[in-house]
Amino acid sequence: MHVDSRPQLNPFRAAPNLLTLARICLAPFLVAAILERKFELGFILFIVAGLTDALDGTLARVLKQRTVFGHYLDPVADKLLLSTLFLVLMHEELIPTTVTVLVIGRDVAILLVAAILYAAVGRREFKPSVFGKFNTLAQISAVAAVLLSQLIQPVWLIFFRTATLNATIALTVASGLHYAWVVSRRGSAPAANGSGPK
Repeated sequence: MHVDSRPQLNPFRAAPNLLTLARICLAPFLVAAILERKFELGFILFIVAGLTDALDGTLARVLKQRTVFGHYLDPVADKLLLSTLFLVLMHEELIPTTVTVLVIGRDVAILLVAAILYAAVGRREFKPSVFGKFNTLAQISAVAAVLLSQLIQPVWLIFFRTATLNATIALTVASGLHYAWVVSRRGSAPAANGSGPK
């Protein structure tokens, strides 16, 4: 009797990455909802996207199914979704132009610098700083507050929307400066064996 010695694939192995891809696929529908001024649907889709973000990381840890693909895909999905939403909300005049320009400009600058460093010295990984994590939280909170404020307008929500937008500006600048400082330090040292830190 032949026994299959090949390792059995965990049927849930791809679940975290599928959730991340689902978040990317939600982006066009979310954009369409906002452009059509269907803010209730937009807010619901944004919450669903947030849940997929929380679940994909949790599943990857619980199932011990962290992959290199997922490691890079998750932040790309987050940036793609948030950057797109800031652009659309700016287009609808729901978010100040200054905020969107700072957010998009920082992300583009980071991508360009990361690509240059990878090409020049082989560095490919930069762990997210505490400023970057708080900046992402501020951006998510700001988008949620802006969308929700199109449905209800209690005083606390108006204050919260203003606070999160101001926090986004401050943390975007702070995280950008911190990233520049980290890059200047790491870029001055040659990469070991032509690869970035593990």
